[in-house]
Formats: sequence, C-alpha cells, structure tokens
Amino acid sequence: MRRSTQAIDVSLASVAVALILLIAAAWNPVFAQEPLPSWNDTPAKARIMDFVKATVTEDGNGYVAPSDRIAVFDNDGTLWSEQPYYTQLGFVLDRVKALAPRHPEWKTKEPFKSVLAGDMKGIARGGEKGIVDLVMATHAGMTTEEFSKTVSDWFATAKHPRTGKPYTEMTYVPMRELLDYLRANGFSTYIVSGGGVEFMRPVTERIYGIPPEQVVGSTIATQYDLVGDVPVLKRLPKIDFIDDGPGKPVGINKFIGARPIFVAGNSDGDYEMMRWTTAGEGPSFAMLVHHTDADREYAYDRESAFGKLDKALDEAERRNWLVVDMKRDWKTIFAFQ
Repeated sequence: MRRSTQAIDVSLASVAVALILLIAAAWNPVFAQEPLPSWNDTPAKARIMDFVKATVTEDGNGYVAPSDRIAVFDNDGTLWSEQPYYTQLGFVLDRVKALAPRHPEWKTKEPFKSVLAGDMKGIARGGEKGIVDLVMATHAGMTTEEFSKTVSDWFATAKHPRTGKPYTEMTYVPMRELLDYLRANGFSTYIVSGGGVEFMRPVTERIYGIPPEQVVGSTIATQYDLVGDVPVLKRLPKIDFIDDGPGKPVGINKFIGARPIFVAGNSDGDYEMMRWTTAGEGPSFAMLVHHTDADREYAYDRESAFGKLDKALDEAERRNWLVVDMKRDWKTIFAFQ
C-alpha cells in the first residue's frame, strides 16, 4: 500500500511539473523558441527583440499594456514587392487590356494607348492625372462586391513580371515572421498603405494574417444604391481619400483611433507616419526596410520611381529609426528562393 501511495505521489508531482511547464510556455510563447528565423543575427534583429521584450515585461520601464500595443505596416515595399511597379498598377494595366475591347477609343486616347502598347514611359508622361484616369476606368462603375471578386480573380492568376510567381508569393518572409512575432506578444497589427483599401482587403488575411477591418488605405467614393430591390454600395469615379504621406497619420487616427507604438515602412511616403508614431508618449519603435539586394530582390532608394527613400533615410539615424538592410539582415527574402 505504501508503494502504491508513493507511486501516486510521484505521478501527481510529474503532472504538476508538466502543468507548470505548459503554463510557462503559454505565457511566453515566443521566447521559448527561436524568433524571427529568417533574420540574420545582426543588431537589427536584436533591436527589434529588445523592444518587444521590454513592452511585455511587467514592472519594466518599457512595459506597454496589451491594448496599447498597436503596430502599423506599410504594404508596398514593406510587406510585398513594389518593383518594377506597384502591384496595384499591375492590376490596372491588366484590367485596361481586359476592358479594351469594350472601349475602341482607347487605341488612340492616352494614357490608355500607352498601356495597350506596353509603353511604361508613355504612361509615366501622363503623370498623376493619367494614373487617376486609369484607376477610375478600372476601379469604378461597379459594386463593392463586384470589385472584390474582380480583384480576387486577378490575384488567382496574375504573375509578377520578373519572377513569374503569383503576386501573393512576392511577400517578404522576414516581415511575415515579424507580424507573427508581434501578434504572439500581444500586438495588434494593421496595414496602413497608399494602396487601395479594397484592393488589399481580399488577400491580406490569407497572406499576412491581417483581417480586412485592420487594413487602412486609399479609397474612392462610394454610395448606397438599389439594384432592383437589392441594396448595394456603388464605386464612383471620384477619389475619396489618399492614404499616403501626411494622409497616413490622418488615416490611422480616423480608422484605428489610437497612436501606434510600432511602425514599419520603406519610403518617404511613410515619413509622416513614422514621425507621428515616434512622437507619442512612452516607448515607440520605427523601422525602415532598405532595399539593398539586387540579386535576391531589387536595390533602390533615392532615385526610384516607386518607393523613393531619400528624406526618411537621411533622418533615420538622428531620429533613432532602425534601418533594416535587406542584404545584410535577412537570410531569405521570398519563400520560393
């Protein structure tokens, strides 16, 4: 009987130890395993981890309550590739070609003529007005549901012009790991992008784990209407809000309603968002993704037509913003490499 009692005591002790280990793992899910495995062990990775660890360490100087752990990410050039042109511009070009049979006038009308001829310089000569004309022709005149399906269908077949891979595979593995790492440590992650909000929302949850309601972007005007007796939202040929540059802090305040403590971008279009985030009270962290790897991705910054990084790069050191060097700091860039 004594042996049986001792065996039970040992079993109970083993169960207790196992429960303690499980509880510890639940409280510390990221620190129990290697975080950010696609990042090299450079100062950039260490700075990110040190900040996150400080925000979750109770009674520490850098502790931040979970409700205030808000992280915002630019999309183009920060989470997915923006070269040789923005992904949404690729969608616009393909939509113009698909719709061209209905618009014979486009054969002689700019900027549609240049799109149909594959003349990127001609498109560029049209400037901002030309781009707006293209966006309105391909994004408006339909319901929100119709546009969402059009976008989803495009993503299902469209390929990146350089790699031949689906655009949904042109996402940066280290940044997806960073999103997961932050969420595992109690952060809410948002996209704040100059891209169209309804262009991004159909795919962001699948590729980033970010649901549609946590995506902030540029919008065109919509209005309530009835088709027969069915209520719909119709997309109008009119710009509603541009979520870029100084528009990004405005968009964050309008749609998120709180100042983030973590921000990631890659261009001067993110400058104001980074300034605003790091101007808040308490701990904050800002990082720039610097495209330095021409072999595995692209190398560009100050002179680029897409994702120009000039002013923000000049001020990064003075403002204590981390500059992530893709070539030096990332073991891999895309999952297919």
